[in-house]
Amino acid sequence: MDAAKPLPAYLIQRYQGWKATTYSDNRAWYKRLASEGQRPRAMVISCCDSRVHVTSIFGADQGEFFIHRNIANLVPPYEPDGNQHGTSAAVEYAVTALKVAHLIVLGHSNCGGVQGCLDMCSGNAPHLEEQSSFVGRWMDILRPGYERVKAANKAEDQIRALEREAVIVSLENLMTFPFVADAVKDEQLTLHGLWTDIGEGGLEFFEPKSRSFQPV
Repeated sequence: MDAAKPLPAYLIQRYQGWKATTYSDNRAWYKRLASEGQRPRAMVISCCDSRVHVTSIFGADQGEFFIHRNIANLVPPYEPDGNQHGTSAAVEYAVTALKVAHLIVLGHSNCGGVQGCLDMCSGNAPHLEEQSSFVGRWMDILRPGYERVKAANKAEDQIRALEREAVIVSLENLMTFPFVADAVKDEQLTLHGLWTDIGEGGLEFFEPKSRSFQPV
C-alpha cells in the first residue's frame, strides 16, 4: 500500500507529549481499561464535524462513552439486507454487547451535511443527486425530515429546523431496530436527542410530547 505515509511531525510531537504527561500520570488506569475491557454507560452518535467534541462537552474520560460519528449524526432505518452498515453495526454492538444504558443522538449548528441535504432536496445540489455520491445517498436518510421542514418553516429557518430533524429522524429510526425497541420497552435503555450550538456553547434536549427542543 504505497499511499500510506508516516505521520506528520506535529502529530508525532503531540503524541509524545500525551505519552509523557497524561498517559504517564494515569498509567494504571489505562492498563486497567486494557485488561478489563470497556463498560461505557452511554453511546453517543454525533457528527464527524471536527468542531463537535463530545468528550469535552460532557467532561468525559476514556472508557465513559461509546462514540460513533458519521455525516450529520444520522441513523438509518433497520435494514438487514446483507450490505455493509457501519452505523447499524455500532448500534447493535452498543445495545446487545455493551448493554449501554443511554443512547444519545447529538446534532449541532452549522452542520455541512444537513446543509447538503437541504441543497439537494431543494434542487440546488445536482451532484448530490447522482447515484455515485456517497454523501447524497447517505443524506437520503434525512429526506423525511426535509419534507416536514419544508412544509412548516420559512426558507431562512429551514436549516436550523433540519438540523434538529436530523436528531428526530435518527431517534425514530432507532426504534425500528428490534433490539433497541425491546431494550427501551424493558427499561434497559433510554434514548436521548440533543442539539448543540457551536458558537454559543448551548445545549438543547428533545422533548417528545411537544416535539420541540428545550434548553438544558
